[in-house]
Amino acid sequence: MLQRLFLVLTVTCATPAFAQSGFTSAYTDLDIEQCLVLEADDFGASWACPGYKGFPVMVQEGDLRFSISYGFEPEKNSVGFQTLPPFNNLGAKLEWRLSNAKGYFFPVATIVRYHTADVETGENKGQVLVVTQIAEGNSCHIAYVDALANKDANELARAAADKAGNFDCANDEPEVIGEFTAY
Repeated sequence: MLQRLFLVLTVTCATPAFAQSGFTSAYTDLDIEQCLVLEADDFGASWACPGYKGFPVMVQEGDLRFSISYGFEPEKNSVGFQTLPPFNNLGAKLEWRLSNAKGYFFPVATIVRYHTADVETGENKGQVLVVTQIAEGNSCHIAYVDALANKDANELARAAADKAGNFDCANDEPEVIGEFTAY
């Protein structure tokens, strides 16, 4: 009986660390007006924006399409300018998926809403939640979720973000999750 009680106490005392490990979200504003302009000309622009606890975010625009990269050396961390095919613009919030796998919360992925334009009218038509893996030397889009076609779009995007880290940006294609009619 005493051995069972000891085993139960050992397992119970060990589980809070496991119970606390996992994922959570934090949010930052994505307001270009509050970002530092790095370059701008008639063909596009790039901005440095504040991210989660100072984590660097670089926003780029070219040919009426936006791209976001992360980290202190985004050119080394990502596959480059990744965007969606139609003209687009970015939503106002950036959702950071944070993992506690190392005993403290750190960003492993982001989710941002892209507003996509109708190819004929140029008016905003669709909304895509773009899930981006954040990993040194391996940051890229890993999933797309149509925010208007799926009533549980945010949950689908979070589930995809929580798989970040196992995606090979050089060889894997981003997954389209759920119904998709955004473009």
